[in-house]
Amino acid sequence: MTSPTPSDDGSQVLTQLGRNTAQPASPEEAVLERVPAPDPDKRYVVRFTAPEFTSLCPVTGQPDFAHIVIDYIPGKWIVESKSLKLFLTSFRNHGAFHEKCSMQIATTLVDLLDPVWLRIGAYWYPRGGMPIDVFWQTGTPPEGTWIPSQDVPGYRGRG
Repeated sequence: MTSPTPSDDGSQVLTQLGRNTAQPASPEEAVLERVPAPDPDKRYVVRFTAPEFTSLCPVTGQPDFAHIVIDYIPGKWIVESKSLKLFLTSFRNHGAFHEKCSMQIATTLVDLLDPVWLRIGAYWYPRGGMPIDVFWQTGTPPEGTWIPSQDVPGYRGRG
């Protein structure tokens, strides 16, 4: 992932929002941007869902598909959504195992945002007859914070 340009408040100069932006060729080329959280003193959950996430098997080159759910509680920063969409779609031609893709998304967001809490649920569709789902979170969410269920069914056609 390339480094964005910092602004005076420590956020970044937004380089993609409101502009025609080319699709990055890889996650390493993607520019993930952040903006100051509107209510940094409140505990609320932000959810992004990518039900048509794709990447490539690093061995066969065949496409892999997942339903990704990212929940986080902002600290000082929130992720800019267009840059997140471009970052997620940059995996389209990226060869990595399910576990690596899932953790790369999560750790990249943690490094950028330093959230109070973050979790990822990566619900991968089967290849070879078996789905591989990946779950990770940074720790226990703050007490008193409502954390909704991700509600993605176990695989039976994910229906």
